[in-house]
Amino acid sequence: MKPIFTCSILACALAQAYTANAQSAEPMASVVVTGSKWAATDRVSIGSFADLPLIDIPASVVAIGRSQMQDLSIRSSSEALQYDASVGDAYNAVGYAEQFSVRGFKLNNNSGYRKDGIVIPGDAQVPLENKERIELLKGVASLQAGIAAPGGLVNFVTKRPTDKPLRSVTIEARERGTLFGEFDIGGRFEDRRFGYRINAAAERLRSYIDGADGKRQFASGAFDWQVTPDALLQLDMDFQHKEQITAPGYQLIRGVDLPRGVSPKTLLNAQPWTKPVDTDSANLGLRFDYRINPDWRASVTANKHWFKRDDYTAFPYGCSNEGEGYYPGYCSNGDFDVYDYQSTGERKTPFGIQALVHGRFATGALRHALTIGASHAERNNSYGDYVYDYAGYSNIYASRVTDPAPGNPRTGPVSERYSDRERALFVQDVINLTPALTLHAGLRYVKSNSVQTPETALGPTASRSSYALPNASLVVRVSPLWNVYGTVAHGMEPGEVAPIETDNANTVLAASRSKQVELGTKGMLGSGVSVSAALFQISRGLEYTNADNVFVRNGEQNHRGLELTAQRNAGSLAYGASLLALRARQEGTGEPALEGKRTTNVPEFKSTVWAEYAPASVPGLKLNGQWQYAGTKAFDPENTVEVPGYHVAGIGAAYGMKMGATAVTLRARVDNLFDKFYWRDVTQDLGGYLLPGAPRTLRVSAQFDF
Repeated sequence: MKPIFTCSILACALAQAYTANAQSAEPMASVVVTGSKWAATDRVSIGSFADLPLIDIPASVVAIGRSQMQDLSIRSSSEALQYDASVGDAYNAVGYAEQFSVRGFKLNNNSGYRKDGIVIPGDAQVPLENKERIELLKGVASLQAGIAAPGGLVNFVTKRPTDKPLRSVTIEARERGTLFGEFDIGGRFEDRRFGYRINAAAERLRSYIDGADGKRQFASGAFDWQVTPDALLQLDMDFQHKEQITAPGYQLIRGVDLPRGVSPKTLLNAQPWTKPVDTDSANLGLRFDYRINPDWRASVTANKHWFKRDDYTAFPYGCSNEGEGYYPGYCSNGDFDVYDYQSTGERKTPFGIQALVHGRFATGALRHALTIGASHAERNNSYGDYVYDYAGYSNIYASRVTDPAPGNPRTGPVSERYSDRERALFVQDVINLTPALTLHAGLRYVKSNSVQTPETALGPTASRSSYALPNASLVVRVSPLWNVYGTVAHGMEPGEVAPIETDNANTVLAASRSKQVELGTKGMLGSGVSVSAALFQISRGLEYTNADNVFVRNGEQNHRGLELTAQRNAGSLAYGASLLALRARQEGTGEPALEGKRTTNVPEFKSTVWAEYAPASVPGLKLNGQWQYAGTKAFDPENTVEVPGYHVAGIGAAYGMKMGATAVTLRARVDNLFDKFYWRDVTQDLGGYLLPGAPRTLRVSAQFDF
């Protein structure tokens, strides 16, 4: 039985907020509304096993903290990661899973997303209410993650108990009626060896897409036990239920032209029989840290994830009302076929555990920071034969009601269709060769076993493989505030699953190797400005659907790019910029239609700029704005259709004040200020779709800290 607590959470949030001592509200300069502070001195859980600040890690790593998420009213990973130019959407449909690409490579749903360093599936919106920060590692992450896509990985770090009592309530409203409420409670018990952190949230979802509505509930708990001064045991658990009608994208007109005159508010599957996608997800995490002596420590981290989804949609695909039809593609007048899609009882139950030993020692004049570790991960994916039956047709300009497919049954019996086991041993040594020269050398040895049972009469297929994945970096400290580094890394990634419309549908391709070379620098300029730059080249096998309608790996996908970031967080003016110039090409295919063409859904230039100003004349007030630009993208592997670039701007404000003993922060944001229409996401998944960006949207919120 699903817990029903939407109203109770909202009621608690409102009650706690408005029963606060509401004496005369006065400006409070001590309420700090900070901007996006991705400081070079911050430490992160990924990028290096050694306890190093960001500036000393020889990789491109970004950390987005809880205060940034509060200040910018960030409620989802999509809203957070848009501030990094290297991240793009990858079939990130409203109401469905949030999926991303990094440096032009789509993250794998089974390996690209982590919670506290342990794999979780990327098939559901990851709740942020109990997350302290989001960490983004860009580039080949073989040493840190084993088998993973070459673009990088996203790690979600769980909030922990606070030493001081924490009582915070936030409520938010958006223009179409979305209501959000959450509370965050932390502290220590009377026996201060024990700490707690409780988070809960509820949301009534009213998307900017008319009809893509739903609801979400979330609850979590995190607990610490300081067993001894040297031993710490941590436990966390969370549960989320979400149901929302998903909003599919647009196909090309006649398979060759971009749709014109469409609205981002239109729900293409607006049928009376459309059901919401119903998702449950949960985690149980455990971590034990032990300090052996001042130089050596050990840790064990484990996480069990449960995912369940009932997937429904009136799916728009193809055109049968014009001539011989277009598949994929919509008719000249905007007609499209509607299919009754059902896949119920989908389940994923990944489990991961990792043990590490860290130590510092010297061998003669050389100082070492050594990490030795072992990990085990297992994934079990279960589902039934999906239903996909023609139901009628509709139109992108004027929705038409169709009848559901007659007698359409639910999905067939659910059974395990895919499983794998991944075991690894790894070692990393950070060696200080001289005061100015540091070598990072690591090796991960991975053994993988997988079993796939296809949706055909064929029996299961099993594969066994093992890989040695080296990683080496050299860091040169050119001054106390500047480092230059070079990195060479080899990685393995799981093969993609053949799309449902191909002749080898649902077949998983074998794992493939990727290679990366990166040269970068990080440092601090005057006035508290942190700067980083990276030149990189990443290559991997190219996967696509060939002329015989078979999903294959052939040739290479080569991405060569330049990343630049700069930010200032001191004083009354804070600002930041993230830029990516990327040449992404398909090479070595032997097919003239593909050779040398751009990789799909990858702009050649993308940038994000933000600024925040605190006027001295109005204590407690902060104003902010941001601007994003993305260049043109190739829609298809043959580059026959180009998707225009776009500019999007937004503004916001925050005001901190005192209401009696309660600190109150009021926030307001307008996104897409000039109501610009643009295609934010272009994907070849499911035959090729375009997803429009959100129109101008408004949100207001109030945060109460007791």
